[in-house]
Amino acid sequence: MKKSLLVLLFGFLAIVLAACGGDSEEAGTEADETAVVGDDIEGATELTLWTFVGQHMDLYTDAAERWNEENPDRPIKLNAETYPFEQMHNNLLLAVQSGQGAPDMADIEIGQFANFLQGEVQLEPMNEYVEPVLDKAVTSRFENYAKDGNYYGLPTHVGATVMYYNTEIMDQAGVDIDSIKTWDDFVEAGKKVTENTDAVMWNVGTDDWLMDMWPMISQQGSDAFDENGDVILDNETNIKTLQFLEDLIYKEKIAEITPGGMNQSEEFYGYYSEGKSASILAPLWYMGRFLDNMPDLKGKIAIRPMPAWEEGGKRSAGMGGTGTVVTNQSENTELAKEFLAYAKLSEEGNIKLWTELGFDPPRWDTWESEEVRADNKYYDYFGEGIFDMLLEIKDDINPLNFTENTPDIISEYHTNVTQTTIRNQSQSPEEALKQAADVVRDQMKK
Repeated sequence: MKKSLLVLLFGFLAIVLAACGGDSEEAGTEADETAVVGDDIEGATELTLWTFVGQHMDLYTDAAERWNEENPDRPIKLNAETYPFEQMHNNLLLAVQSGQGAPDMADIEIGQFANFLQGEVQLEPMNEYVEPVLDKAVTSRFENYAKDGNYYGLPTHVGATVMYYNTEIMDQAGVDIDSIKTWDDFVEAGKKVTENTDAVMWNVGTDDWLMDMWPMISQQGSDAFDENGDVILDNETNIKTLQFLEDLIYKEKIAEITPGGMNQSEEFYGYYSEGKSASILAPLWYMGRFLDNMPDLKGKIAIRPMPAWEEGGKRSAGMGGTGTVVTNQSENTELAKEFLAYAKLSEEGNIKLWTELGFDPPRWDTWESEEVRADNKYYDYFGEGIFDMLLEIKDDINPLNFTENTPDIISEYHTNVTQTTIRNQSQSPEEALKQAADVVRDQMKK
């Protein structure tokens, strides 16, 4: 693995893992686990699966049980294993590169996926299963796991980024959250919050590329890399966005630096629970963070689209994710592909992504199903209307451009860019982003 991936693990791992870890787990930190389904069925074909998220086992074992009930003539014995994040990805990459030792199927975290698309791809294309459902799905999420027209990974969620508002604070400030359509509206609302309450409007993270900078540039059609893999971190859109974030703190004075550096720290959970900030920008999977870490805010949090940069602009971005693949070392390729599509692409499989994991399913045609709309702990906490809101913004989500150097971008952003801009203003956003971009460009030449 590139040395930069190790940097990622120390600086960014907690964020990305939480993105895929579900309600209560810090994915990748649990001990090795094994789950077996179908070992009592004579003649069942064994399929192996690796994951780095213990909670994902619930989805796959449930799917295997349903598969065996519905396909008694083609039963499977699913042997699913959970490993720590680094160990699993390192072992899987070595296995596919060496041509031996890979499982039939595996979860690959979105930030790691580009490493598995280098050279001759050792994964099985899933086009025959993906293409028939694309007109019913958020297609940009499939593009994250594609190369040269082939779809290799099946997404686990949309990861639609939204704004969470503390309605108690917003009401006290005299702000109608439904009137916040643009970032300009957001700033004006923030001024009312700081004038009329003891809270700030928002927090800007220094270790939170995923929770402010990235979604905010993505909704403008920008990224750290372009579609050809060239660094564009220092383009005009990104400079403007970082300047905006800095201005929220020092010019507009409606935001503070995120306690703990990120909104998934114990320090931040306590801070936000005490009503010291009015909003959080995060993907929909962050709902589980509220239930587990901020239970006292039940009934006080409303979910709305991201503010747009201009009237009619995009109001969301897709963040975090896991693509599940079939490796070309499988001895039962067609069965593995069919089972994986059954588990993650079928209508029932997508419904289970919500009911089992609390994730927003990639297939939006399931969002109005009776099962998805049935009462559960998320509706109990946040109220109804979550998927009505998602239906409004499903076409606003752009694909992300990942490369093997994405970890280098993230490391530079957390280690240098935010420190010299957001924390101490020793560099301008333009200077900091240009310096970081040049560092990564130099690394790419080596």
